[in-house]
Amino acid sequence: MLFKNRTHAGNVLAMALSDYAGQDNTLVLALPRGGVPVAARVAEALDLPLDLLMVRKLGVPGQEEYAMGALAQGGHCFFNHDVIDELRLTAEEIDMVIERETAELARREQLYRGDVGEPAVSGKTVILVDDGLATGATMRVAVCALEQKGAARIIVAVPVGAAESCERFDNRIDRVVCPHRLSPLRGVGMWYDDFSQTSDAQVIELLATHDQGVTA
Repeated sequence: MLFKNRTHAGNVLAMALSDYAGQDNTLVLALPRGGVPVAARVAEALDLPLDLLMVRKLGVPGQEEYAMGALAQGGHCFFNHDVIDELRLTAEEIDMVIERETAELARREQLYRGDVGEPAVSGKTVILVDDGLATGATMRVAVCALEQKGAARIIVAVPVGAAESCERFDNRIDRVVCPHRLSPLRGVGMWYDDFSQTSDAQVIELLATHDQGVTA
């Protein structure tokens, strides 16, 4: 195991991101739910505001952890057509997953944010944090959303990731920070001693104890 838990992973990641400590116009955005404990530790260590970027994996029916795409708040979507074609998924199957995950995204956004607006990212440096990078589908749609919202610089930051996925982002965004690039990855959870699911209550508690970015 590389990490005891997500907090330990956040400590490791914060050390790799030390150049950004206390920087003005810089924001840490977590991908919920698993990315939130990691990002909370990063934000605390670097003295930066913490907020969320609401995204949902579009899992293959019956294999929900296997991503065929992802969606983000605002209707941004990404599809992995190689997976869709390989598994011969129908339009009806895909639409059913999109409908379910759109509803879950709306539920979480209301639960976590309430009436608070989305974080303002235009012109800012955004450190986008998750607990790991496997296929990169969820992270890709998050990056697309930030690009459309006008983020000045985008840094993808994960404690561990598939080397090939990291390389794809190397060629697209400003910087990828990943202390452990592995090939093969064989699954993010394999590298944590405790990879138990992060609860809604934990997300809400962590947000409440950290300064959030100025909202749009």
